[in-house]
Amino acid sequence: MFQKLSEQEIKRVYLQIGSNVKKYRKEKGYSQLDLSTELGYKSTSPVAMAEIYYKGTHFNIESLANIAKCLGVSFDNLFEGVDAILNK
Repeated sequence: MFQKLSEQEIKRVYLQIGSNVKKYRKEKGYSQLDLSTELGYKSTSPVAMAEIYYKGTHFNIESLANIAKCLGVSFDNLFEGVDAILNK
C-alpha cells in the first residue's frame, strides 16, 4: 500500500509548480499582471499568491493548462522537479 503525501510534501509540490510558473512567466517577459490579465483576472493576486502558495492558494489544472498555452510551454514543463519530491 502506498503512503499518502504529507502536508509538507504537498506544500513542496505546490511551491515547485509555482516556481516553475514564475520561471517560465519571466522567460516570456510577462509580469504577474500580464499573466493575470491573460488568464482573465482583474488583479495580480491569484497569480502572485499561487506562485508562492500563500495561505494555501495554488494553481488548479485548468489554470495550469491555460498558463502553459499562454506562455507557450509544455504542460509537463510546469511540473519539472515534482517527481523528485514524490519519489523521496
